Amino acid sequence: MPNLSKNRQDPALIALGEAIRRIRLSKDISQEKLALLAEVDRSYVGRVERGDNNVAVLTLGRLAHALETTIAELMQEAKL
Repeated sequence: MPNLSKNRQDPALIALGEAIRRIRLSKDISQEKLALLAEVDRSYVGRVERGDNNVAVLTLGRLAHALETTIAELMQEAKL
C-alpha cells in the first residue's frame, strides 16, 4: 500500500471510520466511552473515525467488541 500524505486519505479508511462513528452514535456511546471499552486513547478513536489512522486488526477487533458488533459487520456497514 502506498504511503498516504496528510492531505490524501484512503477512501476505505474514511468509510470504515464513518461506519464506526455511525454505529457508536446509534448506540449513544461517546468517543471517551468507546476508547475506555476498547482500551485505546480517545484521540485515537477520533483519528480512526476521520480516516486518519490505518487500524490494526487487533485494535479493530477491540473496537468492534466494544460496540457489540463484529469486524465483518463493521466492514459490511462500511460497504468494504
